[in-house]
Amino acid sequence: MTKPYAGQPAPVTLASVGTTVRHAEGAVPGMRAGFVAFTGTPFASPHHHGIYLHGGAALTSRLYRPVLVDAQTAALTDRRGLPWYLTAPLLSQPLHFGDYGGAGIKVAWTLLDAATIVVLGSGLYPWLRRGRAVARTSPAHDAPALGREGEAR
Repeated sequence: MTKPYAGQPAPVTLASVGTTVRHAEGAVPGMRAGFVAFTGTPFASPHHHGIYLHGGAALTSRLYRPVLVDAQTAALTDRRGLPWYLTAPLLSQPLHFGDYGGAGIKVAWTLLDAATIVVLGSGLYPWLRRGRAVARTSPAHDAPALGREGEAR
């Protein structure tokens, strides 16, 4: 996105940030600015402001669309969608934090978690009981105590 501007010096005068945001939002209808990366930061270039837009719908509110705006003239330089390897984590983020589905999904997950705990406990309890039973019936435990001469008491 910034290849045509490689090697060019950073601008001396900058356009207003409000103007650059309006140009970016006008280029992609239905999206609004999520954050602005200023020139020289890792999310922009030395010659551009990076305006990261997102939508208002459930799906598009999670996805960002980068728009590069020339920092000096406030002219739109480039806009693209995110690659799949950045889109996938953004879409799966709500699954990790439980943002989808509301209270019903949270109750369902709670019941499934409780069922998992019961299954774990039902397997752990017999295993622990078996360990105690083996300790009680071990040959060392059942052997008679021997006296000094090796005779049973």
